[in-house]
Amino acid sequence: MDHALKVEVSGDVATLTLNRSRKKNALTLAMWSTLPGLLAEVAADRAAKVLVVRGAGGTFAAGADIGEFETVYATPDRTRDYFDRVGKAMAALAAFEKPTIAMIEGACVGGGLGLALACDLRIAAVDAWMALTPAKLGLVYSLPDTRRLVQAVGLSRAKDILFTGRMIAAEEALVIGLVDALHAPEALEAAVAEKTAQIAAASQWTARRAKAIVGLIADGETRDTDETARWLIEAVEGEDFSEGRNAFLSKRKPEFPFR
Repeated sequence: MDHALKVEVSGDVATLTLNRSRKKNALTLAMWSTLPGLLAEVAADRAAKVLVVRGAGGTFAAGADIGEFETVYATPDRTRDYFDRVGKAMAALAAFEKPTIAMIEGACVGGGLGLALACDLRIAAVDAWMALTPAKLGLVYSLPDTRRLVQAVGLSRAKDILFTGRMIAAEEALVIGLVDALHAPEALEAAVAEKTAQIAAASQWTARRAKAIVGLIADGETRDTDETARWLIEAVEGEDFSEGRNAFLSKRKPEFPFR
């Protein structure tokens, strides 16, 4: 498990690397268990405005480590514990308050694609490929994992992906909404860096509240809640709006203070 998950912060950007390249970054029980705590540390780090999730060695993640199946599925209690830990890790990433980007190279399969879907944006190399493979194993994905797939690609395409477990090339993934942008492999890091820079230069107050509001809409909310209504007032009274307004009037780039 040592260094199977690695977090580095450089400037405004934190990078979470799935770091088992010899195993194509297959996800272990220990990795699922560790992930929520690592995300909490990044959330508390004021230096980090954006989180990038990637895999080491040119592969995002080949899915759950099949070598653990005999252990994690040995009894119903162990199975429940395993699914609980996976679910908590996925939920922690989906609920992470700062903007997140999945940088996808190579294979992005099963739980790896689940992690990518829990990110806000997915930027992939043109030679990447994706699959969700419960139908090839006789398994079922959780409702939250399935919901994030449906929100990305729609009901019919989600059914096709889950019914068949087929491989999805990057070009198709872009067309159906599974990823948001494609780049040549040699240009991928630069493209992700450009996107993180764009996000980091904008108001983080706006980004975090916008992410929360989009999440409420995805969960079916149709009207302002007491909390979202309060955010509108707080924004106008906040230091970021003051800086943004003054920068606009002065015809300069804003330097937003909220982190």
